[in-house]
Amino acid sequence: MRRLLVLSFSLLLAACAQLPPRAELPDAMAPPPATNGTLAERVLAAEARHPGQSGFRLVSTGTEAYALRAYSAQAATSHLDVQTYIWHADLTGKLLARQALAAADRGVRVRILGDDLDARAKNRGFAALDAHPNIEVRLYNPMASRSGSLGKVGEFSTGFKRLNHRMHNKSWIVDGRIALVGGRNLGDEYFDAHDGTNFVDLDMLMAGPIVAEISSNFDRFWNSPSNYPIAQLAPEAVDDAQLARLRGVLDQAAEALSASPYRQVLREDPQVQALLEGDTRLHWGSDWRFVSDDPLKARLPLEQRSAVLQALAPAMQSARHDLRLISPYFVPGERGTQGLADGARRGVAIGILTNSLAATDVAAVHGGYVRYRRTLLEAGIALWELKPAGGEKADFSLRGSSGSSLHTKAMIVDDRQVFVGSYNLDPRSTSLNCEQGVLVGHPALAAELTALFDQQRQGARAWAVTLTDDGIRWSDGTQTWTREPEAGTSQRAMAWLMKVLPVESQL
Repeated sequence: MRRLLVLSFSLLLAACAQLPPRAELPDAMAPPPATNGTLAERVLAAEARHPGQSGFRLVSTGTEAYALRAYSAQAATSHLDVQTYIWHADLTGKLLARQALAAADRGVRVRILGDDLDARAKNRGFAALDAHPNIEVRLYNPMASRSGSLGKVGEFSTGFKRLNHRMHNKSWIVDGRIALVGGRNLGDEYFDAHDGTNFVDLDMLMAGPIVAEISSNFDRFWNSPSNYPIAQLAPEAVDDAQLARLRGVLDQAAEALSASPYRQVLREDPQVQALLEGDTRLHWGSDWRFVSDDPLKARLPLEQRSAVLQALAPAMQSARHDLRLISPYFVPGERGTQGLADGARRGVAIGILTNSLAATDVAAVHGGYVRYRRTLLEAGIALWELKPAGGEKADFSLRGSSGSSLHTKAMIVDDRQVFVGSYNLDPRSTSLNCEQGVLVGHPALAAELTALFDQQRQGARAWAVTLTDDGIRWSDGTQTWTREPEAGTSQRAMAWLMKVLPVESQL
């Protein structure tokens, strides 16, 4: 009884925790693009050959995605801006933090904007980085309490409406010359470095005028009252001694890489080797649009919240013969399902790749998708669901990797236009989380993304979902299932519960 009273009192105190007013801060903007250094030299030479155009490159392997971030941080001479939903304290997460710290030691200005739902658990590490004179850390929509599960539960119990809105954006901007935008957070499973499940994900590497727009959007989020400096949230943790201890931890990660199979993985990846040799070929063009939600999205009327959907919907409706969608968390809702069905009735061949119940890391979202699966199939829309292990190992995944889960958010319209970003086709991305992405008109990019789509939907990696007279069937060309294949009992139970409960707006 005493323990229960203590717990209840602790929760009550946690629930009373409130954020102080945000400190008054002058707007801070990224400096002009660097004019010296390796990145500037390569980009300026390429821009001279493609005046007025921007360059684009799909980054589909985790190893190349990690290498691009690590090597660009090494090459930075002016500034590094990082915006992320998750930054894990694992091998690659620590290595990238070490690169950011090394850049700051060289005089590079580093800004880190993280979502506090994840960052709160690494409060000491982020605060230690903030102690460096060239690094500043800010956190989106933070909690007042900075540690402990009771504090988190207590704040969510009274402040759920505010804390339910998160920043899902991912940007890596170096020297104002290159930017990476897409679905990847920072951590082992996003870079093919995990010994368990790795994510099938996608970034877009960009150079040229579009980088200025991405950088400007970072500034918009950075200066928004939606985030707080970590120095205001946890001033006692912004400490030189903590920074010194963090350096030791990050140096240990570099030593761990030397003994890790991932080092060999990086050495053997031809795309990484090409990058080291200076091969960063891009597709150049002038038909592009970078789009991002407002950092104060939650304050807007529902119909105005998703700037990303407002850009994607017309592109999808413009499809004349083909529309391919990749969304790991796919809950189209009644309006979205109707729009896709109308497109199919117009003769557009629509194909959708999403996670199977066995592969998803959020079984609850799969329950929301199940509500619309039969209707989509009845409309003639082709569905594929990624297998948990992908059937065949990626060429450069760790030997011990036991599975995969789809994390790519992308779209291809009529072999001419592509979208890559953080936006899932679900209610949470539309109404609750801040999202962003880039829409590019370029046949070569469309062909490359189509090849990736076709590769992932093959029977070795995904089940084709079809509707027969006897119900829904899953097949990989060698075997057919009459129920969700390879899914566990707990996954089925969670998906069923989310299917019947009125919680779709949260999925």
